[in-house]
Amino acid sequence: MASRQENIIEPAAGEPRRYLVNIDSASTNQLFTDCLVVGAGIAGLRAAIEAARKLKVLVVCKGKLENSNTWKAQGGIASVLDSDDTFESHIADTLKTGCGICDKDVVAQVVRRGPELINQLLNWDTKFDRTDGQIAITLEGGHSHARVAHAHGDETGRIIAQALVKKAGQNRNIRVLENFYAIDLLTDDDNKCVGIIGCDGQRGAQIIWAPNTILATGGAGRLYRETTNPEIATGDGIAMAYRAGAVLQDLEFMQFHPTTLYIAGASRALITEALRGEGALLVDNKGRRFMKDYHEAAELAPRDIVSRAILSQMRKTKATHVYLDVRHFDKDFFAKRFPFISELLESFDIDIAGDLIPVRPSAHYMVGGVKTNRLAQTSIGNLYAAGEVAATGLHGANRLGSNSLLEGLVFGMIAGQAVSEDTSAGSSHMNRPLIKHHIPHSDRTRLDTDDVRNALRALMWRNVGITRSDTPLAEAQEIIRFWQRYVMDKVFDSPEGFECQNMLTASLLIARAARKRRESRGTHFRRDFPDTDDNNFKKHIEITSGRLAKPPHS
Repeated sequence: MASRQENIIEPAAGEPRRYLVNIDSASTNQLFTDCLVVGAGIAGLRAAIEAARKLKVLVVCKGKLENSNTWKAQGGIASVLDSDDTFESHIADTLKTGCGICDKDVVAQVVRRGPELINQLLNWDTKFDRTDGQIAITLEGGHSHARVAHAHGDETGRIIAQALVKKAGQNRNIRVLENFYAIDLLTDDDNKCVGIIGCDGQRGAQIIWAPNTILATGGAGRLYRETTNPEIATGDGIAMAYRAGAVLQDLEFMQFHPTTLYIAGASRALITEALRGEGALLVDNKGRRFMKDYHEAAELAPRDIVSRAILSQMRKTKATHVYLDVRHFDKDFFAKRFPFISELLESFDIDIAGDLIPVRPSAHYMVGGVKTNRLAQTSIGNLYAAGEVAATGLHGANRLGSNSLLEGLVFGMIAGQAVSEDTSAGSSHMNRPLIKHHIPHSDRTRLDTDDVRNALRALMWRNVGITRSDTPLAEAQEIIRFWQRYVMDKVFDSPEGFECQNMLTASLLIARAARKRRESRGTHFRRDFPDTDDNNFKKHIEITSGRLAKPPHS
């Protein structure tokens, strides 16, 4: 097990204010529920279904249900589904990829719960791909055994999400509010979460009171110029939890997916790792296969290694991208196995029979997040976290491919179960404090938030990207703090403004953690500290605003 000793970053000067908006709970529109779930990906929906066994549950999401990272996930879900595979093997692969700082107990917990919950998804009409009547499984990089299940080829996330949406829709205890933007977590004087303040386009500001809140807001890929993530993935949950005083962990570990389609002027689209699992090769602009120069597993090496190898090869060949070679694939097999990618490539007139697929790395998965224990509890009372927004200890310094949907499924269930077993969880029993928060008017110049967002994403890609070093990390913090002086003091009335404030907060925290970790481990690579330093950094880096935060108990 990784050392329990923590490396804690103390609050910095100029911390963001506690709330982003003025609050007067006595005069604001109010809703009440037994359990509030913020986010509607795999973790949020699975949590809602579990909590709704006993409680009234309200699920809010900032966009439509189909806007989640889960819905967009092409890769599969990893679990021990073959008689020749073992829990011990899956655990070992996860620990190896996590580079020494996984929580072994959490890894075992998640891996061992996988098969039963996937079978439960089957019973809820999830249409997994099958071979001879059994769930078909494939091999992916970092796995020592074929154990990755897919649904409709490269649309696993969408198929699982649709099954969960259908299951939730059949439960009268679950209500879903789409296009509801959660602005801030509300806490009382005892540092317990009592709900959120948010807004929608019709009713304006609203407070949702809940004796228990489950944060499942997803990732933060949109902090980077190059990303596979949908527009909603702006790190809101990380920023909200930080303002509330929660302990955050492992924020320096952003995973970059090695292969996203690179077409100049087009948004980045993920080209699933399963392609390499099926035999796709990586070649440079001279058609030369290069991965064996970097790792013995070649194309099946862990994602961080493949991403850095591609970046290095791009620099060597002075190219903007490399290529995936699938010309040896049967075209009909490719269209059936990867229907989404097949359609996508055709839309750009790429014929896999004769053309190479241009790819480059992009920000993909936020490994760190809000620190939780094995019951999904955070350091704030009555606040739980699950899915990509959480730092559970499963991934360590690097996520093993297809473990993310598994984690969301398992910890969503755990969080929902923990809330449903809280004997004081009924909304009629909770104390609703009077919350008043007034923000003084600022006369500072108002910056254009669209310009700030675009410049921020470029800065993060350039200075806090796949490879890092001290001076660019320090520069990134200096520039972000400058923007914060003119953005964080304003009161916005739209999600675009709140998102910009959250993006600045989350980006600064990532840069701070990345500068603090003076070694290379997993997804975090320092050019100035290229070696792994177990003596000083085989531990977690934690960040808190210092607002009454206490470590989550075991």
